[in-house]
Amino acid sequence: MSGIGGTSAFDLVWGRGYRPAQVDGAVAELDAELREARRRAGELDAVVAETAAEAERLREHAAGLPPQRYEELGARAQRILALAEEEAEALRAQAVADAGKLAEEARQEAAGLRDAAQAAGDAVRADADAWAEKTLGAARESAEAERAAAREEAGRVRDEGAAVLRAVRERGERLFAEQRRKHGEIGEAAEREAAGREAALTGEHDRLLAAAGERLAAAERVRAEAAEQARRTDEEASARADDLLGQARREAQRTERETERLLREHESAAEEMRAHMAHVRSSLAALTGRGAEE
Repeated sequence: MSGIGGTSAFDLVWGRGYRPAQVDGAVAELDAELREARRRAGELDAVVAETAAEAERLREHAAGLPPQRYEELGARAQRILALAEEEAEALRAQAVADAGKLAEEARQEAAGLRDAAQAAGDAVRADADAWAEKTLGAARESAEAERAAAREEAGRVRDEGAAVLRAVRERGERLFAEQRRKHGEIGEAAEREAAGREAALTGEHDRLLAAAGERLAAAERVRAEAAEQARRTDEEASARADDLLGQARREAQRTERETERLLREHESAAEEMRAHMAHVRSSLAALTGRGAEE
């Protein structure tokens, strides 16, 4: 493979590392090559053993032969047989040398195949480890960025909610101060103004209720988005995202409780305003001599 010992042959996937299917295929291919190399090394080992055994058998056979006696032959025949014996001995020596050379070459080839197979396996494991580390690092970076964005969004929603609550309190306090200042004024103009204040307070109450609902909905969307993102991350990111979701949920619940408390305060203020209006009407009736029903 071109990815062994050099530039990786695997295609990179943005944000994820190598393609798992491609890595799996490469591992399977190299595993098959490793098995084939081991099979060939085993065959060569068998050939080496067989050749060495044959050479040993030939040496033992030659050593066990009785020495030839050529006294009864003529001088020419003795020379011919001596030459034949020398040639046979040379052939046997060459056969032994060739067998040893073949055995050594087979051993070297088997060792080379084993080394190549080991190197290929090590390279595949290194590529797989690098791919896994890169993928895990990318997932961690993505999860951390998404958690940071969720924290920032939750902080923004929390700050906006706090600003709304402060504005509501300040507005309510101004309205209550204005009502207390106008408390002693009697007359139709005071009644109309008080009625207008009541309507304004009611409208403000409704607006604040709608704004609080929007803030709560935004907080719920943030929580839902964080929950969806946490579901896509790994187990470690999920644990941390759960903690962030818990904080966002608690903050949303606290905002909801604070909003409900503020709304109850506004409702109480509205009741006080209505009681004050009734008192103003009674005072007007007492001063003008008209009946309360008028």
